[in-house]
Amino acid sequence: MNELKISIEHIDPAVLWGPNNDHFEIIKKQYPKLKIVARGSDVKVLGDEQELNSFNDKFKQLVDHVDKFESLNSNDVERVFGAKQSTAPANTEGGSDKSTTGEVIVFGPNGIMVKARTANQRRMVDSIAKNDILFAIGPAGTGKTYTAVALAVRALKNKEIKRIILTRPAVEAGENLGFLPGDLKEKIDPYLRPLYDALDDMIPAEKLKLYLENRTIEIAPLAFMRGRTLDNCFVILDEAQNATDMQLKMFLTRMGPSAKFIVTGDVTQIDLPKKQQSGLFTALRILNDIKGIDLIYLTGEDVVRHKLVRRILEAYGDIQ
Repeated sequence: MNELKISIEHIDPAVLWGPNNDHFEIIKKQYPKLKIVARGSDVKVLGDEQELNSFNDKFKQLVDHVDKFESLNSNDVERVFGAKQSTAPANTEGGSDKSTTGEVIVFGPNGIMVKARTANQRRMVDSIAKNDILFAIGPAGTGKTYTAVALAVRALKNKEIKRIILTRPAVEAGENLGFLPGDLKEKIDPYLRPLYDALDDMIPAEKLKLYLENRTIEIAPLAFMRGRTLDNCFVILDEAQNATDMQLKMFLTRMGPSAKFIVTGDVTQIDLPKKQQSGLFTALRILNDIKGIDLIYLTGEDVVRHKLVRRILEAYGDIQ
């Protein structure tokens, strides 16, 4: 039997192991053949060499996460330890390597640090630096919209662009809401609420209010993009699976010379009438090989909501 010793003296063991040792229990369940003993600032692990190598790789990722973020939750632990990893060299295309400890994208109010928390979110950060149009496709909870908004806010703060434009198709999610009272803004705001929620985490309330009033940040339904040229701005189309072929073509052709576009969508949640085809499928097929356009597919490994969200998505068959 082989033995592995790991020092954790540079991090808080209470953060690493979690309340009531919840994180420790998750780790033990993933490696039932190993004997894991944690005493103070040392961790001793006994078992088969191949199992120890796999454990060591993942445990180092977890320690790096705590060292960098000074926090850890059960979702993070499950994301790292959820699937056993081959002892072969990691695949940097889709692995969880250093992406779980990515740099801060933007600092929000009260010291909130918005970071790329998964491999594919990190790929989004890297991709938008090299490409002007990015498609980020994945199921609910993978952080595609949140990461896109963070990238837009960073570009605004760094004065790389002058405006942020956030848009969504105004399509009801399987419900008929009927007549909505109020002026135009009050009618469309419910459709755009998730975008406001993301901005609230990244921009102080007073500054956000000012940005919305002077149109530095504009949030509008997709139909309002027709006939415009969107230049010197960062534009995000969210819920693109609910855009038709003509709407998506219209949106993409609004792009000015100095603009960045991110299109996010979930092909498993299309709310269009049955006779209408989602334009997202067409766009992904015909734009795949155009230089300057990148496609990133987020998966269940990128789900950053409650740990049950991933299991719910698996039950519904949205992720494999």
